[in-house]
Amino acid sequence: MIRTKSQIALAAVAGAAAVALADPALAQEAAGEAVAEPAALPVSAETAYIFNTLSFMIHGFLVMFMAAGFAMLEGGLVRTKNTTMQMTKNIGIYSFAGLMYWLIGYNLMYNGVGDMGGFFGMPGPWGAADPIVDGAYQGDAAGYAGASDWFFQMVFVATTASIVSGVVAERIKLWPFLIFVIVLTGVIYPIQGAWQWGGGWLADAGFSDFAGSTLVHSVGGWAALAGAILLGARTGKYGPDGKVHPIPGANLPLATLGTFILWLGWFGFNGGSQLAMGSAIDVTAIATIYMNTNLAAAAGVTVAMVLTQAIYGKVDLTMALNGALGGLVSITAEPLAPSPIMAILIGGIGGVLVVLAVPTLDKLKIDDVVGAIPVHLVCGIWGTLAVPLTNSGANFGSQILGIVSIGAFVFVASFIVWFVLKMTMGIRISDEEEAIGLDKAELGLEAYPEFGRGSQAL
Repeated sequence: MIRTKSQIALAAVAGAAAVALADPALAQEAAGEAVAEPAALPVSAETAYIFNTLSFMIHGFLVMFMAAGFAMLEGGLVRTKNTTMQMTKNIGIYSFAGLMYWLIGYNLMYNGVGDMGGFFGMPGPWGAADPIVDGAYQGDAAGYAGASDWFFQMVFVATTASIVSGVVAERIKLWPFLIFVIVLTGVIYPIQGAWQWGGGWLADAGFSDFAGSTLVHSVGGWAALAGAILLGARTGKYGPDGKVHPIPGANLPLATLGTFILWLGWFGFNGGSQLAMGSAIDVTAIATIYMNTNLAAAAGVTVAMVLTQAIYGKVDLTMALNGALGGLVSITAEPLAPSPIMAILIGGIGGVLVVLAVPTLDKLKIDDVVGAIPVHLVCGIWGTLAVPLTNSGANFGSQILGIVSIGAFVFVASFIVWFVLKMTMGIRISDEEEAIGLDKAELGLEAYPEFGRGSQAL
């Protein structure tokens, strides 16, 4: 998603002029007869418009399905007494993010960023006129339906907020969390997104982030880190002697299902960030992105499994799951340029970082329930730094500038919002509520009433 809207338009125009289809009748030539060179047929502007729009919509609902992946992953890695809360938070995240991105976020990120010094656009409800007049296509310089672009961008911001949910699980109040989501998706995410994807000052500085290792994943990681620091660890997680007490999740099959859903959704995340499908060049690029995305995830899993066996004497499934996600985050900043070998290397290093970062956070007594900070923040930084290794148009100076500036802005802004919420509403439940679980304390529901405390009343 490194390109701005003007560059998308150029891609669409190029797609309209590209050679796409050969004459199907040539396949019916009798054996032994000389086959003529296929006649090249140009793709019309309307055809390119259809395929570009279709790409945004199909890839968009793949990314939307990642909301289910986050819900299942989190539901599997928390205790049963907090499962309903995680489901509630995730349905709330997607809905609140969608409304805020329509109301203010999209225009803040894209509308007239250049006129505002390259820092943010003019906020306001999103709206765009599509080029259909009296039921006929009239042509459009953008080369795609405006609403399809809005939808594709919206599901990205929802993903960012989902990252925060898992980190602060099992001890945060519902409504302060959702208020933070409103600020994150409506203001914080769009402002830093405008710096790059909106054609702002970071784009001018040469920063490169194809699909969002920094702009999506590390943003969620920084926001979550600020919350986790102010919120504190779950009761009993860390002993007075510094010993870490593991708190296992309730449903590893559910967490595994969530990981596979996220893996599937990532093809939409990275593939759709090509931002066009109206030419053979674009479709070939999307196929390459799919391949590299899959290889990086597979490498992350493999390395995590081997490392946990070597370090702990047993393979840790949760590390393997996060190894997949770490590999996916790592390749997201540049999924097109790497060779297959480089994609494997980038994803494999992501797996290493996950295995090493999880115990490091515990030493710092930062309680991350699902391991999202190692996956999304640490691997997001690594993936962004790796871009110049395969993309000659990027450089390490610009990449570091983007990582530091976005990280500082998001962490400080998030810390302020979390702090205000803590001082006014309070963000953490009481010890008694934590003991009985958020499902009962905050929602009055149990995810598994026949197997939990509720079963004793039957």
